[in-house]
Amino acid sequence: MRSNGKEKYCLTTEDLAILFKELKHQGFLNVGPVFRDGVVMLDHLGDFTQIAKGYYDEQNKGQYRIEQKDDNSFFQYTLGPQSFKKFLHPPKRKLWEADGSQENFKISVREDPSKMAFWGIRSCDLSAIKILDKVFLEGPFINEWYKKAREQLFIISAACTRPSDNCFCTSMGTGPVPKDDFDISLVEVLNHSGHYFLADFKSDKASTFINVLDFKRAGQVEIQYAEEHIEKAIDSMPFRFDPSQAATTIKANLEHRHWEEVAEKCLSCANCTMVCPTCFCTSTEDITDLSGDHSERWLRWDSCFNGEFSFIHGGRVRNSTKSRYRQWMSHKLSSWYDQFGTSGCVGCGRCITWCPVGIDITEELKAIEN
Repeated sequence: MRSNGKEKYCLTTEDLAILFKELKHQGFLNVGPVFRDGVVMLDHLGDFTQIAKGYYDEQNKGQYRIEQKDDNSFFQYTLGPQSFKKFLHPPKRKLWEADGSQENFKISVREDPSKMAFWGIRSCDLSAIKILDKVFLEGPFINEWYKKAREQLFIISAACTRPSDNCFCTSMGTGPVPKDDFDISLVEVLNHSGHYFLADFKSDKASTFINVLDFKRAGQVEIQYAEEHIEKAIDSMPFRFDPSQAATTIKANLEHRHWEEVAEKCLSCANCTMVCPTCFCTSTEDITDLSGDHSERWLRWDSCFNGEFSFIHGGRVRNSTKSRYRQWMSHKLSSWYDQFGTSGCVGCGRCITWCPVGIDITEELKAIEN
């Protein structure tokens, strides 16, 4: 929490509610965690009281369990199945629509994104956004919708103090505390001293709130308690693998026998790509009404696990589960370096939690090393 040498502040739940109200007043659409359908999801927040409180989760291979306590905590869950990617790179987005007749033809382009404030984004998901920046903002083709959403974004991150058994952000260098690219960073502290949030106001935009809202400066004891929470989280995550070595290992073992073994378990369900905060593959779909007077083009998430995703003239390029799993894992941990100069994995562990058969990407990597 000593990222910028500035003062740290001690915020209460009431302070966060005031900040929420001020962001809303400034035209931001607040987005954060809600509890729905048995999991912590991410959604638009009309009111501060809608934020999920008191939820604790346990995750393992193919397992997710959650319970609620009466401590009114905000960020003691680890991660839900969704990442904030879905608001910057929506699962479904209309690109344009056209209306025509024999006399006229009119095209309407896509709507602009809302000005958003993200509440409680974890360091791994914040690192995922930085990776998506490379995908959508660098190179010859810029995603203008993503660019505008990103430029307007206000980020309130939350340090992860209770990582799950599937988390390995420390191996990837992505957490549990964000180093940069946030406006405000919070560490929630729950102990005998009470319940508070140690806050780091990093950006100039965030600093304007300090004087206006009159937040309390944090003392050394409050900072120390927060640091103890972080150290405990770091110690709970054993080293899984070296990301740079993983890229070399995969390239040297593309014909390893273990690809067949994992393919026998894999369902090609695409859950791992749907929950991944960095997967970005899409397809386009054109829709025309029965009269032929109205047409729409939509951008939709797609997955390399879908058979039709690799279809070109003559058939599918990757027709087997083995080839699809190898494509996904080798791209995520190896060839992503060739494209974007970084790994495509941030160590969030979602692909492990939400795999119906409990495939663990870190164990699969170890298996092909042998």
